[in-house]
Amino acid sequence: MSADASAADKTVTVLLYSDDRQVRENLKLALGRRVAADLPEVVIVETATHAAVDHAIRQGGIDLAILDGEAAPAGGMGISKQFKEEIADCPPILLLVIRKDDAWLSAWSLADAVERYPIDPVTFPGTVAELLRRRLQTTGV
Repeated sequence: MSADASAADKTVTVLLYSDDRQVRENLKLALGRRVAADLPEVVIVETATHAAVDHAIRQGGIDLAILDGEAAPAGGMGISKQFKEEIADCPPILLLVIRKDDAWLSAWSLADAVERYPIDPVTFPGTVAELLRRRLQTTGV
């Protein structure tokens, strides 16, 4: 069976966290149904509150979390740091920042990657694909 055929049989779950509905919509459009031909179809879980993202992550089954660093009242940077310190098998986290100068905070937040928002339609899917590939390799899926 080819890699493409096995990828077609599975899905990956991507959590989107932002208090801004338009940000979540833009992310869903950028992700599409599949971020790369060699990866499974994407299932999206949208969250708009800290409680909802906390529940989804702790419940398990999330392959990648994309967190809005500008979300309020709980920003993605603090949530990322919390999860990376508290959850043993925390999924990779992609942090969205608006200001270029905020990118250094991804190191503090322990995020696996950072992208600027508004997202770049070329780099964003590539970053997502790379994080998902790493996650699938470590989980053995």
